[in-house]
Amino acid sequence: MRTKISVLFFFLLGITLYAQDRTITGTVTSMEDGLPIPSANVLIKGTSTGTSTDFDGNYTISAKQGDVIEFSYIGFKTVEITVANQNTLNIALETQVSDLEEVVIIGYGSQKKSDLTGAITTVDSEVIEKTPNSNVMQSLQGKVPGVQITSAGSPGDSPNVRIRGINTLNGSQNPLYVVDGNWYDNIDFLDNSQIESVSVLKDVSSTAIFGQRGSNGVIIIKTKGGKKGSKPVITYNGYTGIQHAQNVLKMANAEQFVTMVYESGSAADIQYVENAIQRFGRSRVNPNIPNVNTDWYREVLRDAPITNHSLGITGGGENSNYGINTSYFAQEGILDMKNEYERFNIQGNIDIDVSDRFKVGVNSAFSNATKYNPENGAWFQAYFAVPILPKYDYTNTAADPIPFSDATLLGYRGSQNPFPAMTFNDNQLRIRKLLTSIYAEYYLIPDKLSFKTTYYNDYSTILERNVRLPYFISGQSQRQVSSIRRANLTTSNQMWDNLLTYSDTFGKHSVKAIAGTSYRDLHSNSFSATGEDISAVDFESSWYLNFADPDSFNGRVFESASRFYYMSYLGRLEYGFDDKYLFNATVRREGDSRFPREIWKTTPQFGLGWVISKEKFLNDSNFINFLKLRATWGQLSNGSLSGSSGTNTINTIVTAIDDTQTNGIIGSTTFQNLKREIMEETNIGISARLFNSRLSLEADYYIRDIKDLVASREVPITGNFVRDNIGEMRNKGFEFAANWNQTINDNWKFSIGGNIATLDNEVTKLDNGRGYIDTGSAEFRQRIEVGEPVNYFFGLEVAGVYQNDTEVANDPVAVDNGLVPGDFKYVDQNNDGVIDDNDRVNIGSYLPTFNYGANLKVSYKNFDLSIDMQGQSGNQILNRKRGEVIFTNDTNMDADFAINRWHGEGTTNSYPSAAGRRRAWNQKLSSFFIEDGAYFRIQNIQLAYTIKSGTLLGDNMPETRVYFTADRPFTFFNYNGFNPEVANGVDRQTYPVPAVYTVGVNVKI
Repeated sequence: MRTKISVLFFFLLGITLYAQDRTITGTVTSMEDGLPIPSANVLIKGTSTGTSTDFDGNYTISAKQGDVIEFSYIGFKTVEITVANQNTLNIALETQVSDLEEVVIIGYGSQKKSDLTGAITTVDSEVIEKTPNSNVMQSLQGKVPGVQITSAGSPGDSPNVRIRGINTLNGSQNPLYVVDGNWYDNIDFLDNSQIESVSVLKDVSSTAIFGQRGSNGVIIIKTKGGKKGSKPVITYNGYTGIQHAQNVLKMANAEQFVTMVYESGSAADIQYVENAIQRFGRSRVNPNIPNVNTDWYREVLRDAPITNHSLGITGGGENSNYGINTSYFAQEGILDMKNEYERFNIQGNIDIDVSDRFKVGVNSAFSNATKYNPENGAWFQAYFAVPILPKYDYTNTAADPIPFSDATLLGYRGSQNPFPAMTFNDNQLRIRKLLTSIYAEYYLIPDKLSFKTTYYNDYSTILERNVRLPYFISGQSQRQVSSIRRANLTTSNQMWDNLLTYSDTFGKHSVKAIAGTSYRDLHSNSFSATGEDISAVDFESSWYLNFADPDSFNGRVFESASRFYYMSYLGRLEYGFDDKYLFNATVRREGDSRFPREIWKTTPQFGLGWVISKEKFLNDSNFINFLKLRATWGQLSNGSLSGSSGTNTINTIVTAIDDTQTNGIIGSTTFQNLKREIMEETNIGISARLFNSRLSLEADYYIRDIKDLVASREVPITGNFVRDNIGEMRNKGFEFAANWNQTINDNWKFSIGGNIATLDNEVTKLDNGRGYIDTGSAEFRQRIEVGEPVNYFFGLEVAGVYQNDTEVANDPVAVDNGLVPGDFKYVDQNNDGVIDDNDRVNIGSYLPTFNYGANLKVSYKNFDLSIDMQGQSGNQILNRKRGEVIFTNDTNMDADFAINRWHGEGTTNSYPSAAGRRRAWNQKLSSFFIEDGAYFRIQNIQLAYTIKSGTLLGDNMPETRVYFTADRPFTFFNYNGFNPEVANGVDRQTYPVPAVYTVGVNVKI
């Protein structure tokens, strides 16, 4: 009986304890920025018991175990938490604003996504920060349709960026970068952790407000800053990792190389092999080859570290907000020499509301970087160096200071060893940039009409110190006298903008108008001097010009300067009716002193938008949440051209007229009186949100014509070539992006997305008398021709390989040219029985016709995993490394050739023989040297775990995110090289792009 009573007592006691109220405290913050949310609602679900957070986001509430506490605030997703045995609940609310309501920064202002008519893609900080690199643009690879980004492997080098193809033949292809309103040509001073968002403006309609500097597209970057009325937030982000060369090109090993030498029948090369055996001994495995088997790529490569630390503080007072960021980045190169990049940045901004109508702001950044350039010729030498040569030759006792080997000591024509150039060259760049802007804005009519004036100054200096140290390896490989080159490039880019902005809404109408002026003053000065015979050259403290021989400077001191003025007037009108019908128009009139033939140029633009989903016939749609049709047209002049230049000359000549020697003069001109190139583009697009906005779609089709294209033409009689506005070119393509976001339950959510883009480039007009222009070199010809893509590869088409003597004897072309089995057959394009230059055709273009990207992210509780992929196809690469056998043939060859070479009837119908490789007939530029540039890459894999504030080590534990990243870990392609990312399609000494593996931590206090 007592036992039963005891059990009942403890059961009732348990119920009583379970039902007893407990005091729960905590803080409610924003998940986006970690800032506290004042006045957030904290409510016991199903009751009227509740409270609100104070100014610092703190709350206190009484609840029983099993109660559900509901946390809510306008603009944020509601969170429900079941009370267990905890006394502290810190909650981070996720923003619930529709992405259509998000504000996108455009030129001289901003717009809601739902109001855009142009082709604009925005990438947020989460995507950018997970890519370890020195340049923000590398993080966008595969993320934005229509933007081709070609990676740069060398530390500190910026990637090549093209937006919607090639827009000019003579100027830069780089886009304009606008960082917090400041205009730049390069953003190598920015750290990824400083970025809040990146908007890519692709169509002419979107870039027109920037004028001719926006002709290659515009990248608008917003850095992180604080919010008014918020406490300071300190954020640290750091990672460290290793770079590793992937897909290292396999070269012929010693046995394959010697086999090819004997097959070639070259007595001289056979003797070189014998010389190597005598010098280095015989292989124990195969006594017919030297006891050396050097993989030169493995020798010049190394694993290299990469590190980044950044610290930011943001916050704001009642009438101000601020942000301060500082970062340190260090990266060594995978080329085993003094090849590295180190950068220290500090950036700050502050905005102050002086009164209800007047506010001012300052944004400033300082970047101090040191870069050691690589000896890129090492990649070329490593390709050609024979494997029967070691890195060091200790029998070469005359070598000083290091006994590197030298192929000339075996009889070869070149030294081949890349290490002397890598070891005895030191090329240092010190890059300093000071970037400042200040603005003042006054509302003439509160909340309607404002005047804003902004001054920008971009000041940079690049100090070069290039030292060539003395050494002796052999009579053919030596540098008897040291040399030093010092150079300094200083640039000052000033801009002053003045804008009037009027915005208003009345009834169903909304209007925003901008009018203003922009003035630019660009000044640059360059100086260089080269001297020789440095005193005490072994000490770096002597690497200055005053330590060089004073007599060695003669004729090698240069200085030049330039100044450029630019003035423009701009205006834009945005009109909307009922949030359904959208219209905008832009006009910019620009004055450019570089074009005296046409100093002033006016370019217009307009755009239309129709939000179809707001029409009555779609009101009852169950799956269409938003649907908008967009259309734009615009013109824009090209600001990347160097402008008009040249001279008129008169020369005295002596010639014979009627057998009489006669003196005379002849006039010639190289003056290039240019107009601006004009880009004209039509863009049609669709934006949609479907299935409760879980699926977002963006699609665009564009046609872009470049008119008054500047190209070279020959001046009659004189033989001079000048540039003139004689051509036209067209880029057209389709871009598509889709993303799906799904929250499965409180623990699981995922997103998946992808994008594709096509590009069709064609030269449509070329009035130079020929209809084509030859580019490239005489041996590796490229051509610009009407009806073809720009700078296509121009050569012979290989039809096969002669297999036997009978096949040779039955072909008159083979007989006439003395060909043998193992030589190429070429296609006789004009069927005249002769293979000559008239049989050359388009054998490939370096421009990819198809680019794509994809991403996947899965989150489970505090874990998240993301995978990014990207690739391209439709482009070709000229394997010039392989093709330069035309200049020397006593070198090594890649393993692909060694394995697949023709070495008997039926062995291959695609590769020549080892002997044929040395024959001029097979060295002509042909489709054999043009390879497929398509690739698919796992771009980025990141696994992360987030420790919520106060959940691990108590209330004082800050929110911490720990992550592991593998960047570019896998690339799949068929090209016979390190990687298929070659910006101009010609691979000679391209720096390989490594895979990067890092671990990092992000802490928010």
